[in-house]
Amino acid sequence: MFEKIAIYGAGAIGGWIGAHLATQPGVVLSAVARGATLQALQAHGLRLRGKGADGVEQESAHAVRASEDPAQLGTQDLVVVAVKAPALAGVAAQIAPLLAPHTVVLTAMNGVPWWFLQGFGGAVAGQRLSSVDPDGSIAREIPLAHVLGCVVHASCALDAPGVVRHRFGNELIIGEPSGADSERAQALVALARSAGLDARFTAEIQKEIWYKLWGNMTMNPICALTGSSAGPVLADPLVRDFMSRVMLEAREIGARIGVPITDSPEDRHQVTAKLGDFSPSMLQDVRAGRAVELDALVASVRELGQLTGVQTPFTDALLGLARLHARQWGLYPQ
Repeated sequence: MFEKIAIYGAGAIGGWIGAHLATQPGVVLSAVARGATLQALQAHGLRLRGKGADGVEQESAHAVRASEDPAQLGTQDLVVVAVKAPALAGVAAQIAPLLAPHTVVLTAMNGVPWWFLQGFGGAVAGQRLSSVDPDGSIAREIPLAHVLGCVVHASCALDAPGVVRHRFGNELIIGEPSGADSERAQALVALARSAGLDARFTAEIQKEIWYKLWGNMTMNPICALTGSSAGPVLADPLVRDFMSRVMLEAREIGARIGVPITDSPEDRHQVTAKLGDFSPSMLQDVRAGRAVELDALVASVRELGQLTGVQTPFTDALLGLARLHARQWGLYPQ
């Protein structure tokens, strides 16, 4: 069912997924890439590094057809979109040559996706979130019928362009926006499992997205704003309390749209603490001078609060401070 597979966004997560899927018989892997990443993929293929079950460092290399122009790659059975949210509008504008009527688009991204309220959300179901798709262009260019949602629980990084390092975590959660138990979703789960990923199907993909967001929406922007890694953030009682207050607002929003969270913020802080003193992706983006994902991670929550009648003063403060900081460095639009 999935023989022609393209990765749009061959960075850490996209490259990790692509390298695994490329191991399967009959799969022809392609990638849309630019600059140094394109050159590396064309010269050396896609390389994946990490420690095996025995703790020994391993590296595998995988053939990939790489091009800057999607039209050169042609229509695909599966397109894995694994870009940062600020790049998604540009991807949507270029993705058409990859799409046939049967093509599945798997969105392996952080934050609230543009399709989040389609067929879901109670009283606000079907509404477009202007914070993530301001003019509706993403929804027009990537029709909902193509979309499968995906939540990634893995830590990966780039050692160099086209060279992915897997650190820990190996889980993909896959589901239809409608919640349907579809043949294509089950087929993709089966393919991912065969490729060595801990994949599972869910009939509640929005719930999985929301729960992951519940932790990311505070730690990521606070680290980006302060320059601190996760450990000192959690260790400061005032900052930890501020995070909890933001999370309580998001938990109330979730309850109103159909994704209730039974954990307390403190429960989630303890889960995060077990990961150690790490640098979240948004902090890494600030250090590298890349645009930050504030809209998908924070502005979307504020907008959902407005739609559901939940007051969000702490979320508003976090968004205002984080975007002002990012604008000073040219990492968030004026």
